[in-house]
Amino acid sequence: MTNTPASVKDTIVMSGATFGIGHDIAVYLAEAGWRVVGFGLEKAPVSSVANASVDALNADAQARGLSLEFLAGDVTSQSDVANVIEVALRDGARLHGVVNNAAIGPLGTILDTEPDLFQRILEVNLKGPYQLCRAALPHMIAAGGGRIVNVGSGAGYGKPNMAAYSTSKGGLLAFSASLALDFFADGIAVNTVIPGGGGIISGMSLGRVSGDAQKLQAKAVGTVAGRFMNGQDLAGAIRFLMSPEAQAISGTVIDVGCFAHQGSSAPLPKRA
Repeated sequence: MTNTPASVKDTIVMSGATFGIGHDIAVYLAEAGWRVVGFGLEKAPVSSVANASVDALNADAQARGLSLEFLAGDVTSQSDVANVIEVALRDGARLHGVVNNAAIGPLGTILDTEPDLFQRILEVNLKGPYQLCRAALPHMIAAGGGRIVNVGSGAGYGKPNMAAYSTSKGGLLAFSASLALDFFADGIAVNTVIPGGGGIISGMSLGRVSGDAQKLQAKAVGTVAGRFMNGQDLAGAIRFLMSPEAQAISGTVIDVGCFAHQGSSAPLPKRA
């Protein structure tokens, strides 16, 4: 058995797909053979240095011969989410999977975070996955099963200077576990992937250091591969969780990088 999807009409819907690592994941899944409908903002969200143009992304996907369609949409908008699901189900397609990747992550303690920003972080990072899953689940149940992968963060276990972001990602961990239990009998596997415990170059992480990649890398240990984590590393884990090989896996958390679930843990340095 391979990772190849059963049908080209098996569709994966992904939020936060128009920027950086999210775009990398969408492309990777489409290259693996799934039809992918990705959506997100065209304007860089707060705390990110990423940029996107849906027209340009679609032109690139078409030129590469990928079954990949990008839509402009806000995961906090119920109507935008409904439209994405409608497009995903077009021409009799089956909704195989959902990837909840959309997130914003400004730094700060609660004293640094105004109420409106705190609310916005919760809306994108936690209510967004709720809305997308709530729209997708009836179709998965009707089809006899499906896969949901939520992109979490080591901050979900609590990290300094990330009060609102940590709160939202901690909630996402609990949300994933609840979904896995609630829809177990429906054949819907729900898992969480956590990127970059040892360091990751992304629009969000660069946004936190004003785009200074050297400053970012100076504070992180990288991965056991001897480099920083990238979008394909995360995409590989998501691809596996969407594949037939992972059909019996649900309710788990996969760290892609290192030690994300251990907070401040760090490996020993290289031996002299």
